[in-house]
Amino acid sequence: MSTSSPATDLARLVRDGRRYWASPAGQAVWQAERACLGPVCERLFGAHSLELGMTSALADMCPVRHAMRWAPTRELVEQAATLVCPPDALPLRDDSLSLVVIHHLLEVLPDPHHMLQEAARVTADDGRLIIFGWVPLGPAGLSRAWPGRLRRLPWCGHWRTPGRLKDWLAFVDFEIERVDYCGFHLPGSLPRNAMLETLGRRHNLPLGDSYMIYARRKPHLAQTQRSRLSFARPLGGSALGGATRLGPPRIEPEQERMTEGD
Repeated sequence: MSTSSPATDLARLVRDGRRYWASPAGQAVWQAERACLGPVCERLFGAHSLELGMTSALADMCPVRHAMRWAPTRELVEQAATLVCPPDALPLRDDSLSLVVIHHLLEVLPDPHHMLQEAARVTADDGRLIIFGWVPLGPAGLSRAWPGRLRRLPWCGHWRTPGRLKDWLAFVDFEIERVDYCGFHLPGSLPRNAMLETLGRRHNLPLGDSYMIYARRKPHLAQTQRSRLSFARPLGGSALGGATRLGPPRIEPEQERMTEGD
């Protein structure tokens, strides 16, 4: 009889992901994505942010006062301000975060729709939701055809286009402000070619390894979304166990705009 559970499966996935992102290939993509995020992130201000992913912090250059990370289990916590919880049951109030970053998780989670709903729920009306994903027809996407790669990170999972995620975001009343592509390189090489990266980003060609979606709540729906969408309470029971918050910054009521329907 198998003793596997959703919690242990997710922890195993995160460990595998961290090994990839610590490798030379993963670090090359991480550097390209961080360079892509920098100009956007430096203009984002607010009280609180959250990164959901399997790599080291990308958005630590943002002038957001209190940054939080996420981990599925206590054993995988790397810093004090970490939410230990299922990614689709965040122990946070509605509209409580100025910035939420989802880094290459929608491709590999068993229920990505619920995670996106949770990320949208906790993003403030004037906040931003940033999603990193793999380009299906980029160099990394084409290399998935090599034997055995579809069973390993980062090539496993479901790679979706920005157009597909535009439909998903519309369901949670968000809209895409911009899509940036990054990680440009020739087949068989790593995305460390400064000239290709400069040209690719200047013309924003959909030929890189990954993309960054910069999204916000639809302005005319910002005040009505809570009455139209119903989400499960984040502190309820879950197949992955209870949600725990390790040392997060205290969120003062006057620092955030929250709905009354919690």
